[in-house]
Amino acid sequence: MKNYVQVLAAIALALLSSCAENPKEEKKIVHYIEAPAIGESSLPYLFSNTEKTMMSWVEKSGDSLVKLKYADLVDGEWKEPKEIINGKDWFVNWADFPMIAENNGHLFSHVLKKSSSGTFSYDVKLNVLPKGQSRWTTNLPLHNDSTATEHGFVTALPIKSDSFFVTWLDGRNTVSNGHEHGGAMTIRAAEVSSNGEVNAESLLDDRTCDCCQTTAAITSNGPVVLYRDRLEDETRDISIVRMVNGSWTEPKAIYNDNWKIKGCPVNGPKADALDNDLAVAWFTAANNQPKVNVTFSADGGENFDVPIQINEADAMGRVDVLLLDHENAIVSWMETLEDEAQIKAVKVHTSGKKSEPITICRLDSSRKTGFPQMELVGDKVYFAWTDLSDEITTVKTAYVLLNSF
Repeated sequence: MKNYVQVLAAIALALLSSCAENPKEEKKIVHYIEAPAIGESSLPYLFSNTEKTMMSWVEKSGDSLVKLKYADLVDGEWKEPKEIINGKDWFVNWADFPMIAENNGHLFSHVLKKSSSGTFSYDVKLNVLPKGQSRWTTNLPLHNDSTATEHGFVTALPIKSDSFFVTWLDGRNTVSNGHEHGGAMTIRAAEVSSNGEVNAESLLDDRTCDCCQTTAAITSNGPVVLYRDRLEDETRDISIVRMVNGSWTEPKAIYNDNWKIKGCPVNGPKADALDNDLAVAWFTAANNQPKVNVTFSADGGENFDVPIQINEADAMGRVDVLLLDHENAIVSWMETLEDEAQIKAVKVHTSGKKSEPITICRLDSSRKTGFPQMELVGDKVYFAWTDLSDEITTVKTAYVLLNSF
């Protein structure tokens, strides 16, 4: 009996040694943390800079009341949530979600408010909380047209010392006069002060895809905006416009996927910048081959490297990207696996070298799970997403140590 026990002990020790030799396979990589959202919640949005990390989301109360809330992340824990605004006349959509941003103590957020009884007629309404004030100023206008059309897919970033650079899709030209079809969706940009004053509104492109998310980054040269374009032949690739010497450049494709599709794929790009280095991730299904690509630019988006394909399985898109330094980025995306979906993330070098992908979570593949979010905070990469269980949505959060990639 003694010899038998000794053999079992030896086997156990060998197994433990084997685990220790493969720490990445055995150790806990994804650390789930309790999210601040309660009840039926969805549409998380992560924002982080050197001063603050925040998350906004929406909570449903009763049959029609919706609340926009946010919370700060401090020492790895979400603090007590705060409410920004609530309403019963919002447009709440899985792909077009509210967001929040911060600039030197000034806070900015937005919601989409219906402008008529039509399903797809809504306006962007701004909410601001200047530094030192305790009450949000809400329902401020972003755009000055009065058309009952679509306005949304907002991106907002801090710029200068107390302002926000904002870009959005604007449907004011899509109005039909009863005899002719309306025009195309446009993309516009403006600068919004800490008290909500809108300045320097510009038309960036007069024909874009209708419902793909916009993205932007602040390079050393100035802001750049990326979005899914729409040519006359229905080619819908990713284009960029750049602010150069005070003026916007003409739209230019970052790469010619040549994806021709007659409907909007509801899958926008994401970008991140460090000085004049820029990383852009996006989804394409050109030639019926679903792909998530990433490309790098070393000159503020004037030129781009050859794209690097990220996914190996059936990609759904819903991407995000973090530029870690001048040569490395982390890309997150969703892909299908049998009857479910996965959120995955991988580190990629400008040379094309990739780390082993990390599966953040498995979740339902329906639209209700929305667009996962990702932000770098110190030595951790934080994730937020919408979980769906028994038709109830709940915001979830987790982090992965940066050195795990």
